Amino acid sequence: MADVVELICYPVKGCAGTSMGEASVTPAGVAHDRSFMVVSEAGVYRTQRRDPRLAVIRPDITADGDRLTLRAPGHGSVEVDVDTSGARRPVDLFGAAYQGIDQGEPVAGWLTRVLGAPSRLVRVPPEHRRVTDGRIPGTSGYADSSALHVMSRSTLDLLHRRLADRGVPPLPMDRFRPNIVVDGWDEPHTEDRAHLLTIGGTELGYTKLAIRCAVTMVDQGTGTAAGPEPLRTLAGYRRAAEGGVAFGAKFAVLRTGKLSVGDDVLVGRWGESELRPGS
Repeated sequence: MADVVELICYPVKGCAGTSMGEASVTPAGVAHDRSFMVVSEAGVYRTQRRDPRLAVIRPDITADGDRLTLRAPGHGSVEVDVDTSGARRPVDLFGAAYQGIDQGEPVAGWLTRVLGAPSRLVRVPPEHRRVTDGRIPGTSGYADSSALHVMSRSTLDLLHRRLADRGVPPLPMDRFRPNIVVDGWDEPHTEDRAHLLTIGGTELGYTKLAIRCAVTMVDQGTGTAAGPEPLRTLAGYRRAAEGGVAFGAKFAVLRTGKLSVGDDVLVGRWGESELRPGS
């Protein structure tokens, strides 16, 4: 039987994740996941692709979402009384226009010092109504795409075997920034084909493969680029049919509810993988 062995929330897009024993799942994913985003003064999103030091910023948010604390080595911490009613400002996420609520000068100054570039923190407004793409449409905050990212331990184990063949040491799961880690699927990449999941009180529908980028080459503990792995190895066996290197799968929320570490992962419907034939 497959079960959940890790739950991770990423309150601030691009920053470190927080492991959880249980979580509420909203239509946009784990509660508070990617509900904040660091942007330039012009409102353009910051990402580990360009700002790898985002990885060393560790957020902690209260269950009600009213207070956010950010910590970073050598910079102490900053606390934010979360503003959900302030003036909206335009923000850019992958060239798409959204709105954000600026969280004020103290946290902006702190982020600027940590990242070494003028930065601000915004939160999704309550009226945020983003529609994400994929086989099953859904919504999310400031995530790259769908609400939830699922990966299995067997998927990572296969990568480790491939890396070992090249003389490369294993990489931690945090390189791939999943929300839900599943153990008990003996076949690697089962998440490619598990198109309807019931976990705890939630139901999740497959949207698409997770297409990987340079963030996987960032050491999440130090915030430094450490390529070319794993992209070099993944490119040899994980090409998506529509392009890109795939690893893990994205899901939309079909039924909200609670999920916990230890919950059974039940597959209600299987489908074909979107991996390129022969990959």
